Amino acid sequence: MQIPESYRRKIDPLVAQARTLLEKGERLSALAFVGSLTRDEVVPVVVDDRSDESKDASAKIIQAAAAMMDADYIFMVREAWKLSERYARRYDEIIDKYGSIGASPYAEDIAAFSLETTHGTWVAMPFIKQKPPSKKRRTIGAVEFVHMPEIGGRFVGLLPTKKNDGGTLH
Repeated sequence: MQIPESYRRKIDPLVAQARTLLEKGERLSALAFVGSLTRDEVVPVVVDDRSDESKDASAKIIQAAAAMMDADYIFMVREAWKLSERYARRYDEIIDKYGSIGASPYAEDIAAFSLETTHGTWVAMPFIKQKPPSKKRRTIGAVEFVHMPEIGGRFVGLLPTKKNDGGTLH
């Protein structure tokens, strides 16, 4: 399932901006863009990801913003870590030994993008690569979103429930 075009028009410039920031040598701040297509409004919300408690608080703020503006999408951007396919099958062993992916020598930087809409959730996690000759500037390759109806976690399911002819949509 592809992302509906109306959402692509909103998120593609944000993905391009993330790439530009990386190529200037900056890091990606963890942000959620809470938006309403009908009112053409977007509110950025800073995500505090320093602890589980601060992540929970950030999720509540995003959810409150989405409810206040009757949002129909939330687009999140952040840097994160991922294991390459070579080490993915050793996930449990790596967590046991290092406590987290980020603390392990096998962690690779990624740009994490997620789009939650009333039509579903899509995720993209392109690896961040060095942009030679600079040691500070980085970039990402193609950003390919995958529909993920089974995804869960504190930053999913934050949109208000929409009523439509007596039924509910998420």
